[in-house]
Amino acid sequence: MKKKILIITTGGTIAMKHNSPFGVIPNDEFALQLKRFPKLDEIAKIDVYEFSNIPSPFMTPNKMVELSKTVDKKIKNFDGIVITHGTDTLEETAYLLNLTLKTTKPVVFTAAMRSGSELGLDGPRNIVGAVRVAGAQRSKGRGVLVVMNDEIDSAQDVVKTDSGKTDSFMSPSLGLLGIIDPDRVIYYRKSEILEKIYTKKIDTNIELIKCASGMDGKFIDTAIAKSTKAIVLEAFGRGNIPKTMLPAIDRALKKNIVIVIVSRTQTGRVIPEYGYEGGGLFLQKKGIILGGNLDGSKMRIKLMVLFGKYGNANDVKKHLIEGK
Repeated sequence: MKKKILIITTGGTIAMKHNSPFGVIPNDEFALQLKRFPKLDEIAKIDVYEFSNIPSPFMTPNKMVELSKTVDKKIKNFDGIVITHGTDTLEETAYLLNLTLKTTKPVVFTAAMRSGSELGLDGPRNIVGAVRVAGAQRSKGRGVLVVMNDEIDSAQDVVKTDSGKTDSFMSPSLGLLGIIDPDRVIYYRKSEILEKIYTKKIDTNIELIKCASGMDGKFIDTAIAKSTKAIVLEAFGRGNIPKTMLPAIDRALKKNIVIVIVSRTQTGRVIPEYGYEGGGLFLQKKGIILGGNLDGSKMRIKLMVLFGKYGNANDVKKHLIEGK
């Protein structure tokens, strides 16, 4: 029996075409084209719901929460859901849904690096692969998945690694979960991290600051002036920053602003290793939280969700430290 799969469209390059003289822009025909795509009808009973039709830089965390609620509501009537999304912010949206969705049914994100007007477009193949994954029994209970280029990745791990290549989406630290072959969907591993933070709202007053050599604390002071709830610092290596940032960090900590350190490298964890001024161990002793191997954009999303759930800095810190 064919599985019932809902395709939720949000926009992005996968739904765009070239329109001279404006360049590549959103196309209103995408949802209708999906309903008429014969290859999809061969593998599942398809329904299509247009959530939005926007470039993914226009996707906001509040829209992501709305999408999460939509998925939990609509999936009751389907075996799985595929979400088409722009590639620029896909990893953030997929991660927010990974944290907040209540369903254990397959939810699969897919996208395209090439618009519908380009030679060798990748969108149709990615959609077919995503529908196959959403309908596979072994996809259940694996968290939110991302399907691109015949590969299956976890929303927890996946990042966009190139601005234009069709194999841009990868999990540099831990590797893919599985692949999509012509005859079947194959899983090689299961993610051990399936963290859930159930909340109906988020707090978007969270800042992300990337560290660079010789940097001072002006961006941190700006965040303090705006009553920011938390700051994610993308630090060097294992979690180290220029000591010229420390005075501003002290001012933020006095305001009970949560500061979380992650690494600006693509792989590896931050750990309390270096004890010099600005080193990870030195920062941890000050009360700064080390964020493991989560990248900056995803840690920002996580803090938005945590402040939405708890509403105060002390409970957020406890959750981050204890992992509860």
